[in-house]
Amino acid sequence: MSGSDMQRSLARIVLQILEQNNGVENLAVVGIHTGGVFLAERIKKLIAEREGVEVPTGTLDITLYRDDWSLAAQNPMVKKTDIKFAVEDYTIVLVDDVLFTGRTIRAALDAIMDFGRPRCIQLAVLIDRKCGRELPIQPNYVGLEVLETINEHVHVTLREKDGHEDEVLLVWHTGKM
Repeated sequence: MSGSDMQRSLARIVLQILEQNNGVENLAVVGIHTGGVFLAERIKKLIAEREGVEVPTGTLDITLYRDDWSLAAQNPMVKKTDIKFAVEDYTIVLVDDVLFTGRTIRAALDAIMDFGRPRCIQLAVLIDRKCGRELPIQPNYVGLEVLETINEHVHVTLREKDGHEDEVLLVWHTGKM
């Protein structure tokens, strides 16, 4: 997926979000660290360009909500959660770059609920890996579905995060990552 493919996918996701929710009333966008934060900001800007309204946006760190955080690192890197609006009565669109097992999204749902009870939570992902789901979590909005093997990895590069051009690569790997 090239940068222009990514931009086109995000524009389509925005249209679907607006159609599904009948506009922007009581709509908020929350990005999951790290890649989802940058994509959520892009979605917010695309909505503002299209609708002339800035929807509330937040960032969510799910590190300590993960069921495997102690296995990932002895000293987990906790990032900032920044949700400056009351989540009650909002339809929240959670945004992440890649959906694989569903564990990140499960953790994000737990984290959001600590802020209150939204009217609805929807999920937008740039890439849905389709294979390897461990939890029954499905996205509402998808940029691209990928059916890869166990020896392939989806690598998303975002200019805001990596300082390189936007792209999505399917990378063949052997052994542990």
